[in-house]
Amino acid sequence: MRNSIFTLFILAPFYLFAQSSDYPISSYLTVGAKAPNTHYIGEAWLNAIIHDDADLGYNITKATFRANSTLDWHKHGSVQVLVIVDGQAYYQERGKEPIILKEGDVIKCEKDIEHWHSSTKDNDVTYLAFYGGEQPTIWTEVLKQEYYDKIAEKLKSN
Repeated sequence: MRNSIFTLFILAPFYLFAQSSDYPISSYLTVGAKAPNTHYIGEAWLNAIIHDDADLGYNITKATFRANSTLDWHKHGSVQVLVIVDGQAYYQERGKEPIILKEGDVIKCEKDIEHWHSSTKDNDVTYLAFYGGEQPTIWTEVLKQEYYDKIAEKLKSN
């Protein structure tokens, strides 16, 4: 009995000052849900970290693409910022040369600029995408595997 009372007095303060579960906490470490094969080829997972928050005004999505996965050409009704948190990605805006993005890189794509981004041929990529949520993504053209392979070969030789 004495041990029970002693344990109660020791543990009670921890219980009283423990974090409340009333906060909406999410984690960018969660892989997310496997994305349906719409507007890309390969394997991808999406984690909607913050979505449709009217007070914040933008979304944060974590995307993970396996190597050799392509994302179709698209544009957004707002600026989009990509933060590469792991791996390597291809990125290209319409009319410009493609580039390789690496872990730690941050790139801003202006509103209504047609672009695509995906994993590289040999590396997975995980990135955080920040973008406005007022309008859905506008998919403009399928990025064909042949085009992706040509870009991969071109960037590999640079």
